Amino acid sequence: MGRAKRGEGFDGAAAITRSLLGYGVLAGAFYLAVGTVLALTRTGFSFADHPLSVLMLGEHGWMQRANIVLTGAMVLAAAAGFARALRGSSASQLAGVFLAVYGGCLVLSGVFPPDPMAGFPPGATGDQATLSGVLHLAFGGIGFLALAATAIVLAGWFTTVGLDAWATRSRIAAVLIVLSFLSGAALATRPMGIALLWLAVVSGWVWLAGASIATYQTVPHPDAHRREANPA
Repeated sequence: MGRAKRGEGFDGAAAITRSLLGYGVLAGAFYLAVGTVLALTRTGFSFADHPLSVLMLGEHGWMQRANIVLTGAMVLAAAAGFARALRGSSASQLAGVFLAVYGGCLVLSGVFPPDPMAGFPPGATGDQATLSGVLHLAFGGIGFLALAATAIVLAGWFTTVGLDAWATRSRIAAVLIVLSFLSGAALATRPMGIALLWLAVVSGWVWLAGASIATYQTVPHPDAHRREANPA
């Protein structure tokens, strides 16, 4: 994005961009914190046997639905932030689009709940298949692939701006997200599969938070005197 000239006052565009990128840091922490609290208070839920998404089922499922939808909205805001921060580069549109797809898939995953799993909600056998469950899984798969694609695109951009360490981390994150999600989905009825799904979720959020901070730091400070003291 264009930089404000020295001596100018407050750069509103830079402030908006930084604020939007901040949602990339908050989204994962918000989702995991709320999800963990709900998991600890819902009868029958087991971290070893169930993904957080099944908390959408049952009497209080609306809480986890709201959690996922709000998190998706934060990711959409972060996508706009990346598009603004990378403006003028070949990666700007792709990074923003891929991350927006991920955010949109999160929102849609909150609209279509998964199928019950053995033991959750209490009494469920896990042998019921519904269209909603299929759509939930499909949106999850598309979303994780879009997040991995975002990491690949940003890896190239990080290289061009001299952030080689973040370029490497982004490529590693992309591979980890895809492999752990696909493996976890294939073994979803086993503890190993659940562990792999957790790995995909947590690694994705950790990467997004770190990438958001790294990109945030490339955006000029909105206050003129601080831009002059610490030019980006």
